[in-house]
Amino acid sequence: MKPIAHRLALAGILTAVAGPAAAQDAAAPSAAAESPKPRREAAVYRAERTDETITIDGRLDEPVWQQSATFELAWETSPSDNAPAPVKTEAWVVYDERNIYVAFKAHDPEPGAVRAHVTDRDHAFQDDFVGVVLDTFNDQNRAFEFFVNPLGVQMDLTQNDITGNEDDSWDAIWSSAGRLTEEGYIVELAVPFSSLRFPAGSAEQTWGIDALRIYPRDARRRLGLNRLEKDVNCYLCQESALAGLQGIAPGRSIELDPTVTGTRTDQAPGGSEDLLYGDEEGEVGLTARWGVTPGLNLSAALNPDFSQVEADVAQLSVNSQFALFYPEKRPFFLEGADYFETRLQAVYSRQIADPAWGGKLAGKVGGNALGLVVAQDRVTNILLPGSQGSDLDALDQKNISAIVRLRRDLGPGSTIGGLYTGREGEDGYHNRLVGFDTLLRWRESYAFRLEAFGSQTEYPVADAIRLGQKQGELEDYAVRAAFERLTREWYVAGRYEDIGPDFRADLGFIPRAELLRRWHDFETVGGRRVEYDRLGIVIRGKPAFRRFPEAPVRVE
Repeated sequence: MKPIAHRLALAGILTAVAGPAAAQDAAAPSAAAESPKPRREAAVYRAERTDETITIDGRLDEPVWQQSATFELAWETSPSDNAPAPVKTEAWVVYDERNIYVAFKAHDPEPGAVRAHVTDRDHAFQDDFVGVVLDTFNDQNRAFEFFVNPLGVQMDLTQNDITGNEDDSWDAIWSSAGRLTEEGYIVELAVPFSSLRFPAGSAEQTWGIDALRIYPRDARRRLGLNRLEKDVNCYLCQESALAGLQGIAPGRSIELDPTVTGTRTDQAPGGSEDLLYGDEEGEVGLTARWGVTPGLNLSAALNPDFSQVEADVAQLSVNSQFALFYPEKRPFFLEGADYFETRLQAVYSRQIADPAWGGKLAGKVGGNALGLVVAQDRVTNILLPGSQGSDLDALDQKNISAIVRLRRDLGPGSTIGGLYTGREGEDGYHNRLVGFDTLLRWRESYAFRLEAFGSQTEYPVADAIRLGQKQGELEDYAVRAAFERLTREWYVAGRYEDIGPDFRADLGFIPRAELLRRWHDFETVGGRRVEYDRLGIVIRGKPAFRRFPEAPVRVE
């Protein structure tokens, strides 16, 4: 066996060792993943169907809103630990054939203290706001988040409870309105079912639901529908259930976006005032999307036009030894992007810089998540990692890029998956990565994550010499393992990370190699912070109190 095969086999043994211990107490076997059962008894709320026409104007003057509220946000989960909410927040949930509607009435004893600004989308998180979190597959792994400030500014995100990431680069098409009142403020929102993904079928559906209100006064208080227990190692598994959804269907329409672009570059050489006119160039493109199934989307693009995407936010590169990360904003690559996520970022779609054509299949079928991307890229950007810094460069050749991702639910909060990425150039260049990852949660407070990848890379001889890289094929591996246990009184965690000097993830973003980190952490409320290093136990600092975040801690 080659060295990489040895290392991946070792990583597989580690998973096999961890698996049985977790399996004894983990959620139901994978056959139950299509109809997961809540980890604990969850409150059940019903969404009522309506035939009324609802105008999203922040006024709640339709008869359907005059009925009793569907629920109230009764808990303050941060900074207090599940204390009664200091202010009243009522919420209504109804739906019709096309949309799900949510309305909030946020009462406030000091209406003049409400914070509200007209700002860009996804930039109102410092204001007062309310919103809803919908786990539409009820698998306790992934959810859609819709938040609105008192003036109707939208914030939409995806919540990935497997990696613990919230991603605001996802933008859905939905409506919202907000209005300040003498009692506080009112918010209405309508989310089309065509903007969501959920199982098909005529049977009544049950989704996971959480609702929250951010109430920033003397402290930034989080008020929620559900209690958030500090000894539970997942967020979506603590949601309530939203029942009563029947006769609805997600969007499966065909979307076609043709584009025609033209460019001409003029320049004045040598400081001359006379312009030299360049040649006109034109290009025709097409981007198409088809909902193959309610949870699975197929996209294709030919000469895609990304000129409508907003520019990246400026970042300072002064004194920065490592490459800067910029989030993906291109719609073609954002669809189902969270299915490709790993803690070792082996997939970073911006490495596909200028595709001439591309195809993508991403989504979920039952308890299986899958993703496939194939594209021809006119540019071959490469990231050269190191222990003290990283460099960016480009090879003068086109390439074919491919990403294959499979992930299987092992019950609520636990998954196992495999990943392959490959890039084949025209002049002897290639980079291939293969590996697997798993997250196991059991007994509510335990979590174990393992990621192991191996890579093979070869640069053309001239480029290898120019870039100061080894000639011939490079092989190496990257492994990351993490363990965490939570209780209400204490917290223990450990992490091991090893990235070899010749490991390359050319379709990912891993800017640091030749890295070996062993990290352990232990904290006791009112006790001392204990850190472990290679020489033994080191006690540092004064007595430390654990400050819990707004959402439950997730294994790193």
